[in-house]
Amino acid sequence: MFTSKERCFCQLYLPTLNLIEKTASTLPYILTMTTPSEVSSSNRRPLIVAGIVLGLGQAGFFDGIVLHQLLQWHHMFTSVETSKTVAGLELNTVGDGLFHLFDWILTLTGIALLWRVGQRPDVSHSTPVFLGSLLIGAGLFDFIEGLIDHQILGIHHVKSGPDQLAWDMGFLALGLGLAAVGWIVLRSAEKSKRAAL
Repeated sequence: MFTSKERCFCQLYLPTLNLIEKTASTLPYILTMTTPSEVSSSNRRPLIVAGIVLGLGQAGFFDGIVLHQLLQWHHMFTSVETSKTVAGLELNTVGDGLFHLFDWILTLTGIALLWRVGQRPDVSHSTPVFLGSLLIGAGLFDFIEGLIDHQILGIHHVKSGPDQLAWDMGFLALGLGLAAVGWIVLRSAEKSKRAAL
């Protein structure tokens, strides 16, 4: 039913969901440099996890909609199979569809987590914490997707051509930059909360 390229894509991205779930549950401790008891007493962890997961999904949608569809700089498998033939376009359309499905699952998961945060009066509803977490998630998505798809697998590049390495490195830098800004926002929100106490 699926070609070997499509199976490779599924085998890569489906286990990534498990990794994201495990990482998202421990990331708030790492980012805020707190112990689990400190995080639970401040009740920010559920909001941070929801923001990160939602940021992952939204960055994926931005990549897919802007770079794949509007600008048409690349599709999921353009370095493997050109999108200039009917067969190539079909393969790349399936790849883009699987990519968007992955983004949609992340986004729905993030929305569900955020909804649960809204139902809990014991959880902090801090806008800076949420925005910082969104930026961290978006940055992580760009960095991880850029590292896996552009560098390791080489299934596509941000913009193919003589400067493709520069575009790919810029995309990785953008991801790290977004995550760093998110971390700064998250840390400053924590410092503000401590100063208020």
